[in-house]
Amino acid sequence: MSTAIQAIRGMNDILPEHAALWEFFEDTVRDWLKSYGYKCIRMPIVEQTGLFKRAIGEVTDIVEKEMYTFTDALNGESLTLRPEGTASCVRAVLQHNLLYNAPQRLWYMGPMFRHERPQKGRYRQFHQVGVESLGFAGPDIDAEQIIMTSRLWKRLGIQDVALEINTLGSSEDRARHRARLVHYLEQHLDLLDEDSKRRLHTNPLRVLDSKNPALQALIEAAPKLLDDLDEDSLLHFEKLQEMLRDAGIEYRINPRLVRGLDYYNFTVFEWVTTRLGAQGTVCAGGRYDGLIAQIGGKPAPACGFAMGVERLLALLEEQQFVAPEISADAYVVHQGEAASRFAFNVAETLREQGLHAILHCGGGSFKSQMKKADSSGARFAVIIGDDEAGAEQVTLKPLREMGDQARMTVAEAGDVLGGKAV
Repeated sequence: MSTAIQAIRGMNDILPEHAALWEFFEDTVRDWLKSYGYKCIRMPIVEQTGLFKRAIGEVTDIVEKEMYTFTDALNGESLTLRPEGTASCVRAVLQHNLLYNAPQRLWYMGPMFRHERPQKGRYRQFHQVGVESLGFAGPDIDAEQIIMTSRLWKRLGIQDVALEINTLGSSEDRARHRARLVHYLEQHLDLLDEDSKRRLHTNPLRVLDSKNPALQALIEAAPKLLDDLDEDSLLHFEKLQEMLRDAGIEYRINPRLVRGLDYYNFTVFEWVTTRLGAQGTVCAGGRYDGLIAQIGGKPAPACGFAMGVERLLALLEEQQFVAPEISADAYVVHQGEAASRFAFNVAETLREQGLHAILHCGGGSFKSQMKKADSSGARFAVIIGDDEAGAEQVTLKPLREMGDQARMTVAEAGDVLGGKAV
């Protein structure tokens, strides 16, 4: 006996009863981003593998372990399902020369893919909202992005999220710090796990991001990057903090916050919560001034962040949030040959007036159709028999409020459904 095909583990269906929350979130995000002047950009899901190796860094968990990579059967090219959006966005900006005349504020929303062990809040296909500001130097755009995320939490009613910030300084700062950090870690080689030993000479900053409990005391005592910053880097970080304080944004400086991608410099930040267990980061980003040149463009500053949609929705659900339902205005009930033909015209006429109308399909008695009208959540039933069709009228029956049913013209029904007096 054959077994029905199931969805791939870690790649989930979003069923109608959950889609309302997704739609509410997406609509809120679109309006929020529009209020800050960000424009939508849409990139392909599949990119050349070299883009992510060059942008993210070859000695990262994403590139080493998590990417879905395959060979194109037509030309032998190595392709990858995008594991994050920033590299794709920068590639698109460079390919289409979008920075030629002015800086860009861009955003995107969609699925990303990472091959990892599925768990709550961490899936193989997951969704992100990404926000990128390209061509802006200085800490003001860093501050704007942090402040705007704080505003989104208020609009969504999200509680119990805290802001952590850090600075990675310039490449020169990190070179100085790297030497001190490697020297320190080499003195404690016997305490390092295999991942940390592997990264010691290729990406030592990532050792500080280890979640291994056995390494936490060692990491806590490690040299701090803040101690290796030059005057310009310190000024950038101090200006950012000043702007956050002026906006009333509470934050904590976390010197161990380094992010998992190699392209960050200067500001990095995360919004974290304790309400989702181990997967506590719901939004993260920072400045990546070197990435545009790294991918092959003319050097330009940039800053961005991404938020995990599934994690934010889990946080809303954990807070017992219920998305507002958008009910249909009318459910069109009909019986009889003439009534069925007329019902199509009535439903389309109501839709042309901006109303939401569900046309009953599949036949059935008036009684069974009225049950479906009631269960649909529609505000009114629009009832059409052959008598109504012959007179080009309908009978309007309230389903969600008190009131008598009444026979009227289609235009009058549209006025009642639209809230106009007849």
